[in-house]
Amino acid sequence: MVCILLDMVVEIGYHKSISNTTLVTVRSDVLASSCRRLIVLAAGSQQQRASPDSSSIQPASAISDPPSSSSNNIFQQQQHQPPPSHPPSSHPARQQQHLPRVQQRLPPTSTAARLSNFYRKLLRFIMGNVSESYNLPSNPSVESENVQEEMRSDKKRKQRVVSNCWDHFTKLNVGSVAKAKCNHCGTVLSCGSGTSHLNRHTRQIHGFNQPTIEEVFENKQHLVKTESGELGIQKFDPLVARQKLTTVVVKHELPLRFVEYESFREFVDYCNPLVKHMSRNTLKSEIFKIYNVEKGKAMNLLEVNNSRVAITTDMWTACNQKKGYMVVTGHFIDNSWHLQSRILRFIYVQAPHTADCISQILVKCLMDWNLDRKLSTVTLDNCSTNDAMVARLKGLLSTESMILSGNFFHMRCAAHILNLIVKDGLSVIESGITRVRDSVSYWSSSPKRVEKFEVACRQIQIDVKKLGLDCPTRWNSTFAMLELAVKYKSVFSRLQTLEPQYKCLPSSEEWELAKQMLDYLRPFSKLTEMFSGTTYPTANLFFPLVCKMRIALKGWQTSDVPAVKNMADNMIGKFLKYWDEISGVLVMAVILDPRYKMVLINYYYPKIYVVGLENQLKRVRELCNEMMNYYEAKSATTRYGVVGESSTALVVPSDQSHIDFDNIDYMGDFDAYATQNSQPISSKSDLDMYLEDPLVKRTPDFDVLQWWKMNKGKYPILAEMAKDLLAIPVTTVASESAFSTGGRTLSPHRSRLHPDTLEAIMCSQHWLWATSSRGGVPEEEIFTGEELKDEDEDGPQILD
Repeated sequence: MVCILLDMVVEIGYHKSISNTTLVTVRSDVLASSCRRLIVLAAGSQQQRASPDSSSIQPASAISDPPSSSSNNIFQQQQHQPPPSHPPSSHPARQQQHLPRVQQRLPPTSTAARLSNFYRKLLRFIMGNVSESYNLPSNPSVESENVQEEMRSDKKRKQRVVSNCWDHFTKLNVGSVAKAKCNHCGTVLSCGSGTSHLNRHTRQIHGFNQPTIEEVFENKQHLVKTESGELGIQKFDPLVARQKLTTVVVKHELPLRFVEYESFREFVDYCNPLVKHMSRNTLKSEIFKIYNVEKGKAMNLLEVNNSRVAITTDMWTACNQKKGYMVVTGHFIDNSWHLQSRILRFIYVQAPHTADCISQILVKCLMDWNLDRKLSTVTLDNCSTNDAMVARLKGLLSTESMILSGNFFHMRCAAHILNLIVKDGLSVIESGITRVRDSVSYWSSSPKRVEKFEVACRQIQIDVKKLGLDCPTRWNSTFAMLELAVKYKSVFSRLQTLEPQYKCLPSSEEWELAKQMLDYLRPFSKLTEMFSGTTYPTANLFFPLVCKMRIALKGWQTSDVPAVKNMADNMIGKFLKYWDEISGVLVMAVILDPRYKMVLINYYYPKIYVVGLENQLKRVRELCNEMMNYYEAKSATTRYGVVGESSTALVVPSDQSHIDFDNIDYMGDFDAYATQNSQPISSKSDLDMYLEDPLVKRTPDFDVLQWWKMNKGKYPILAEMAKDLLAIPVTTVASESAFSTGGRTLSPHRSRLHPDTLEAIMCSQHWLWATSSRGGVPEEEIFTGEELKDEDEDGPQILD
């Protein structure tokens, strides 16, 4: 007991004052323990004085120090279980062993009574007004009961903590099962196994019980915007964040080093401190992951598609790497009757780029994608190497799987043919074009000359536009250069008087001839823009435009201007050279357009063919019948081939000694024969019925693919034919546009990208944009990144 008193004195003396203010600052756990032990000992002394019998001694648990409580009340304590009872013993020594350590040191009864009174007085003196602050009871026996009751009520309060979700749910008893019904929407959920699902319902459905910002970061969550535009909570997934960032880099042509920029990392840390930063090597690994995933999706799309695939391919040499690349693009109409295109490969081709080398690479690509038996056509530029390559492809691939044994396999690029035709026509005014090209080059060669040109334009009050040189291999760029130069004819004349060194001004006759050539060539420019599209069928649009071009050239041959007449003669000669090779596919495509059918053929052919008209119309009818027979045979093979093979033989058990005659199907071969020969026979084919129906009215928003989707049940064989032929592109624009992206990706400052990395970026970008709502790479999303640099010379070589 003296030790207890010393503890109190030391604790109080530590604060160097016994004032009420200082006593309040004494640690509550030490003060509560000391006071309680003194009061209980005082009560024990009184009980000993009243009944000195040893059986009245309190158990040790009554005076042992309880664990300190976090409550403000210093007498809150945990309720202790009484020790196991022991049989009373008459031996004094054994009774002494059962006594608590403190009570073993108790003095005789009379001394204990005197000490009890002393302790009470000392306690009242020490505590002073602290008893009022802590609500200490004056009666020790009552204090013990109050402490135990307060502990029991506190424990009950802790056990009766109720979740906030019950503010929004009502408990129900469905039979013998407890349920919870939402007060807002009436949804009935289970209860009794926790309330997490109830809180989730109120948070996600009704927006209640949203976590605080501290809870969001503690649980690694972040705010997201739902489809309805409202904010919601979503658990942060670092793998998803890494994939999102990789998609941004791929789709928008950002450099690999972008993820290592200090400013970008600061921005990410500000948005979400939980994000783990990536290095460019990690980004490269993520790009290959996206490549493999998107490639699997593209391969699955082509696998489940039941139509043929048209291929376009072209070669490109990167000026920064001096390496040759070949892009292979597949075009098809999917099962929902939408025109689709996917880049299959962006392949690095080692020199020399011979026909054998290119054909081997192309065949391997087609077999890897399982397209070698699903090809319709291959569209290529017009050059001798491509002609030799097509001949080798027919030897490496099975011609039996091609349309009409490969008669339509080679499709020449219409844009390239048109370019050759117009270039031959422009050759008659080559001198005038050269002087215009020199003028444009002179006034755009330096900033000072550009400034003089702009000042002259403002003086004459003409809108200022940037001059641009043409590409000699692209006639439409030459057309654009001439059109802009003719607009600035007066500016060039004014500049000649201001600049003595400018000596390449075209003459008045050359300006006039260039203006006339523009009027004649303007329809060809619009024609090129129309059939260079990649998001809509072009095969059915090309034929009527080519017919108009042919009729226009025929009219130019009667022109009074010798230059125009010579131009028309040159263009018609080139036109007739390629017309027979591409007219077959184009004729079938235009017949499958319900706005034209054979009526367009009968309208244009008499204007084109003065001699041999009947033979040309006969060739068209024979081609239609030949195509119809091919697709009818293909449809019959698909419909009945499996039935005929599986139903023509009797099913006889191998054990001839135990033949079950009741289970033998004697009429199995008859069923197969009846299935193939009892179909309703119509006197008219799908083609005849289709051609007899009236034409569909031409409207600006007419969609030929959706028309066939709605009428495929009426003309099933023709619909299958239309699905294959309308997907054929008449140009290689889709493949050439990939080289434009490749040129931006492989800029002079990023010329060390490994070919495998470049292919992964190019293909992944095309596949990601193709599956987005934009359907392709939009021009406003392009980032050139010429000021950036990537080094990936020793990158992975994991692509096939």
